[in-house]
Formats: sequence, C-alpha cells, structure tokens
Amino acid sequence: MHTEREEQWRVELSALRAHDLWRELQVLQPVPERGPPAFMGAQGEPLLSFASNDYLGLSAEPALRDAAIAEIQQNGVGAGAAPLLGGERPAHAALADALAHWLGVEAVLLFGSGYLANLGVISALVGRGDRVYADRLNHASLVDGVRLSGARLHRYRHGDMTHLAQWLERGGRGQAWIITDGVFSMDGDIAPLPELAALAQQYGAGIILDEAHAFGVLGLEGKGTVAHWNMNLHEVDVIMGTLGKAFGVYGAFVAGSQDLVDILRNRARSFIYHTALPSALAAAVLAALDLLRHGDARRERLTQHRQHLRAQVPDAPWLASETPIQGLLLGDARRALTVSAQLRRAGLYCPAVRPPTVPADSARLRITLSAAHSYDDIELLAAALRGIL
Repeated sequence: MHTEREEQWRVELSALRAHDLWRELQVLQPVPERGPPAFMGAQGEPLLSFASNDYLGLSAEPALRDAAIAEIQQNGVGAGAAPLLGGERPAHAALADALAHWLGVEAVLLFGSGYLANLGVISALVGRGDRVYADRLNHASLVDGVRLSGARLHRYRHGDMTHLAQWLERGGRGQAWIITDGVFSMDGDIAPLPELAALAQQYGAGIILDEAHAFGVLGLEGKGTVAHWNMNLHEVDVIMGTLGKAFGVYGAFVAGSQDLVDILRNRARSFIYHTALPSALAAAVLAALDLLRHGDARRERLTQHRQHLRAQVPDAPWLASETPIQGLLLGDARRALTVSAQLRRAGLYCPAVRPPTVPADSARLRITLSAAHSYDDIELLAAALRGIL
C-alpha cells in the first residue's frame, strides 16, 4: 500500500523524467592493464572517460596504493572515532604538517570531504548579521555553507568586479566576507584573485577561497590560484582544498593561520562531529603530495592535451579554459543528453550536466582532461566532437 507521501515522490520523479533531469548511477569498471581513464560500462563496453577530476592521473599510481596498503596492515581500515575522540593517527598529523609546509602556511586541518570542509568553515567563521559576497557560479557547497551560517548572501555576477564593488560599497552591519572558487568547476575559468584581494583590502572583507579544482593544476608545484597569480598567501584568509581531485585520493583540508585552525577545530561542527578520515587515505595523500609537487611533466602534459584539442577542433570557442575543465555549453537538457549518448556510442564517457547542478538552460558536457590521457585519446575525442557538433 502506497502512502500519500510516496505518491508525491512518484509525481516528482515523473516530472524529472519528463524534463530530462532524471539521474542514475553509472557503474564503471576500471581496466586493470591500463587503469583510469579506461573503463568498461555495465554491458562490458570499453569507455574512455573524460569526466574525471583525477587531473594528474595519480589515483592509480602504485606509490599511493602501496602507502595505503602499508597503513592498513599496521593500523586497520577505519579511524573508528572522531578526530577529537581518538580518531587521529600519526598519518593524519604527518599529512597536515606536510600540506602546511608545501603551502607555506602555519597550520592545516583535515576534513572528511570538501563539502564538509566548506560547510564547517563558513558556518564557524560567518555568523548571522554578517555579509557574504559570493560569485554566482560558486560551488553548491559554498552556497549551502552560507545558508547554514544565516548570513546575508549577496551574489555578484560571475567574475564581475564592478558588480562586486557596488555590493561592497553599500556596506552594512557585521563582518564582510568574499567567497569564491579558485577554478570554477563547470567552466574551468580562473577567479580574478588579485582584483578580489584589492577589493577585500579596500572594504575590510575577508576572503574564503575554494581551491578544489586548482591545487595540483595551477601555479608553482601545483600550489593553486594564489601561486598562479604570484600573490602573497596573507592576502587570502582561508584556503580550502580537496584531496579527491588532483591528489587522486579522498578528503579535504583547510589551510591558514594557527588561529584559524584552532577556531575551526573548536567550532566547525562538520569537523567536530565527523569520523576521522581513514589513516590509509592520509598515507596515500602523503605519497600523492610528493608526486604532485614534482608533477611539472604531468602539468605540461595537461597543457599539451588542451592545446592539441583546441587545434583539432578549431571552430569551438568553448575550448577557452586554461585548466583541464572544458565546458561544452548546449543549453537544452535533452540536447546535452543526446550529445553525451553520441559520444558514448563512440566509446567516450562524458555525462551530461543538467540543472540544478547548473542554471536553467545551461546544460552542458563538462569535458575534463587528465595527464593520464594519451595523445591518441585526445585525437579520438577531437574526431568524435568534430563529427557531432
């Protein structure tokens, strides 16, 4: 017997199908002899993924696997407790110290995921009555963190410093915060951090910078947007980074002053009440950090892939990003699904990204490149795009 509540769910699910917004999990099996980005689909069909955030191709590196296995053999699988209640292991402390040293900050705090980090950071530092100025294309976790904080949210047009300055000029009560992605996850463009920092200084605002898609890809040693713009770390108050993208593992961290980390350790609810990251993952990230820091060849390969794709699809103005993320805007959700299906029939996996992940009428393919791709892989992608678009 179906309840009234279940009937409402059925109506909502039918509406999703009718508007081409239905989502299902896709199970992909890695191909052992090559590893990512080569996969097999549910029917055993070979697929080459252009949808991964594994930008440097580190997820299948033997050094990461060996570090995780060694840690599991010594300390088991799960942490078994929250970090403050006995879940902290030597591997966590070693990783936090190594990340802080790499970035040149006083301290680092580890979180279970980037989503948890953004929720915890914003709700711990930003309060009711404060003012938040956020880029309109910020990641959902940043938006949700502001909502949780209860602060007044003002969203400026994407990358529009004049619009941001107009908002800041109006002023108001409470502290002012500027929150932005370093690299925007759907378009791959880079935030104008020098201009943001200048406005922050002029109007007394703090900056929270989400470097999820920048670390490992941009700047000296992959240090992200701050390094890309040759800026001083002290121009940014809070830096968040994820460990499941260019690092190839899982988890997140927040970097900054010792006072910042002390505040978060005592006030960030998504840190206090979450089970600690498995120490095996911390050990794997520590191994990844060494490869990432010395990954100039991998970063150069990404640049070559991007340039080659642009040269092979010359009539594609959407291939403008300086990062591995290339957003093919298609507008209509059905059109995005159709193009995605056409690529899949060509052996290329690139799922459609549709609302609410992106705004209405901006459905797209989010094509992501990896250092693990070969020259031939890029050739296949380019040929398929030329035949479809």
